[in-house]
Amino acid sequence: MAKIQPLPVAGLPSTSSSSGGHQQGGQAAYTVWMKSLVFNGNGCTVYTPDGAVAFRVDNYGCKGGREVFFMDRVGKTLISIRRKGLSMFRRWEVSRCTHDGSEEDEATPWFSVRRTEKAGASVRMHGGEGTCYRVDGCFAHKSEYRVSGIDGAVVAVVARKQTSAGVVLGDDVLSLTMGTEVDHLLVLGLVVVRGLMNHSL
Repeated sequence: MAKIQPLPVAGLPSTSSSSGGHQQGGQAAYTVWMKSLVFNGNGCTVYTPDGAVAFRVDNYGCKGGREVFFMDRVGKTLISIRRKGLSMFRRWEVSRCTHDGSEEDEATPWFSVRRTEKAGASVRMHGGEGTCYRVDGCFAHKSEYRVSGIDGAVVAVVARKQTSAGVVLGDDVLSLTMGTEVDHLLVLGLVVVRGLMNHSL
């Protein structure tokens, strides 16, 4: 695979990272390929700007499973995502996984995501009151969307990937750019949830 060089995206805050992301000009950038590295598997793969695998989702079952696991490059589970409820009451519960050396990983409830009107989604932290993030642009046929804070400030942008020559790649190759202060793992979890919402994972 050729090296991946993200294009800058304007309008994001320039701050410091809380989760060790890959920084370029005050922003953090990843490339998300909505494909699994496992043959005949479902999932997605997240790359750093130099083309190295950073994170992955490998769902060995059918698309749209009730539970998926977001892992680092060596396969250690970082978060689990479970679909709950039916139809208009459906939500996705996201838990953080910790590893204490035992065979079973501890999963701590973290946040939940629900669809909203006008092709959006709202994010609530576990134990918190009200919406803390919003995802705008959850159309099934579009790759572009944004994650905003409660104050409306955009904290992350997802768009179709462009090469350095300006060629737009397929709709399953995405560029994720975010302010370095936002929790990168939270945003990456939202990218996976959005893929589950639209049955692309």
